[in-house]
Amino acid sequence: MNATLAAVALSLVSAAAYAAAAVAQARLAGRTAPDTGTLRLLGRGAWWCAVGLNAGGALLHVAALKYGPLTLVQPLGALTLVAAVPLGARTAGRRVTRAEWRGTLLTLLGLGALLLAAGGSAPHETLTLTEALAVGAGTMVLVTGLSRPGARPGLRHAAASGITSGVASALTQTLTVAVTDHTGPLLSTRVVIVAVLVSAFAMGGLLLAQTAYRGGLGAPLAVVTLANPVAAAAIGLALLGERIQGGPAGLVPALLGAAAAVRGVILLSRAQSQPAPAPAPAGAPSRVVIRSPGAARPQQPRRIRAGRF
Repeated sequence: MNATLAAVALSLVSAAAYAAAAVAQARLAGRTAPDTGTLRLLGRGAWWCAVGLNAGGALLHVAALKYGPLTLVQPLGALTLVAAVPLGARTAGRRVTRAEWRGTLLTLLGLGALLLAAGGSAPHETLTLTEALAVGAGTMVLVTGLSRPGARPGLRHAAASGITSGVASALTQTLTVAVTDHTGPLLSTRVVIVAVLVSAFAMGGLLLAQTAYRGGLGAPLAVVTLANPVAAAAIGLALLGERIQGGPAGLVPALLGAAAAVRGVILLSRAQSQPAPAPAPAGAPSRVVIRSPGAARPQQPRRIRAGRF
């Protein structure tokens, strides 16, 4: 198995783990009061289940980053949303809707085009200490702005979560390559500082996602899914020397694939944000239940009055 296939296979399993974690976090957020602090979450088994799934997905993601560039591995993170569709539907006790299937198909087609344009060799370049610190500082400023009080906090927290997770992936790739290439000391100053940044951004992304999922799973997860690869790919293209395959000609399928993936994610978020219709009572249409309460009144009061008098 070559490096690209290994990166794709590891990314697929990682996306499944992240999807299960997102569903678990969304269920926990739905049962948790908005003012619940972090310390209370630490005492819940569901929280640790979500942490374990996220940790498993992160380890697989780290392994994928060892074999593939950010522009290849990060777009596969959109499969988290695709996997979360049937998982979320099963958890809610319903079937996957037609709109959700359309969104899934568009997302998969878009990812296929992106993979053709982004496929490359295993990464060799890494961020310098100065670049890592600059990326960390810029991310903190951006996340602070997105986390401010105001309208639509769920989507802004989701965007902040996706950005921090994408930056953590870029820093993780630098950490993985620096540790495994055996060209320098194992515990250099750069390795230690980057490891601290990775831990901080990974935990920050997890907590921001938990806050974002209080408003539901669909739209926040879609925003996380889009912001994550955008942040990581920007670092890969700007600082790590990654390039689109095929030069200018390869940019066309990449843009078309990105547009299809974005459209698919939007369809999925809209479909998952729609409330499920309430089931009608067995043997009686819903309009009878709504419009005929008066028809039952002559019989019910008579039985009550007969008992009283």
